[in-house]
Amino acid sequence: MKRVFVVDDERNIRELIRSYLEKEGYGVEVFSNAAAAADAFAHQEPDVMILDIMMPGKMDGLELCKLIRQTSELPIVFVSAKDEAIDRILGLELGADDYLSKPFSPRELVVRLKIIFKRMESAGVPKGKALRVRDLMVDEAKREAKVGETILPLTNNEYLLLHFFALHPNISFSREHLIEQIWHYDHLGDTRMIDDLIKRIRKKMRAVDAQAEIVTVWGFGYRMDGGHED
Repeated sequence: MKRVFVVDDERNIRELIRSYLEKEGYGVEVFSNAAAAADAFAHQEPDVMILDIMMPGKMDGLELCKLIRQTSELPIVFVSAKDEAIDRILGLELGADDYLSKPFSPRELVVRLKIIFKRMESAGVPKGKALRVRDLMVDEAKREAKVGETILPLTNNEYLLLHFFALHPNISFSREHLIEQIWHYDHLGDTRMIDDLIKRIRKKMRAVDAQAEIVTVWGFGYRMDGGHED
């Protein structure tokens, strides 16, 4: 049984999520504030955490996410009434695996959790290939990306996106196609998520003067410039 922590100061939201997840066979613990969830996490780590951003007390959802990422790659899904771009970017920057804006469909949340667990199972299968695009190397066995000898400090979602581009250099993809192929949302995902991730990846690659780059295909999407056609 997968164990889920639900952290939200709105009781009706907590109980709605609990109800749907328990029907799907998950074990669910609910918390009304981030501090209580942090205490529980220190004693026993769940399989996934569903986390609101704005909550009462000294610690909000972003702070709890930052605390967890110091020691764990636990999957984290933000659910929040805040839908500003800065909140999505911060959530992704801190290592969240997904972001849902309130109000949201509990069924969609269930689907996204299943996708996260499926992706984790796939990631656990050793692949061992080293993908090279110009001076970028993506090592599937180590699950890391390097430019020269410098390891890029990528979040999980950033790695997944960069890995996909490295698998398909010189091919243009729409935002919708990237979401379907990488996260399997089947149009449930927010395409702005792709723009946010691209910005973060570009910043990190430019910081080490990478020759490899993800270019914008205006009016369509993005492409990894491999420098030549295979």
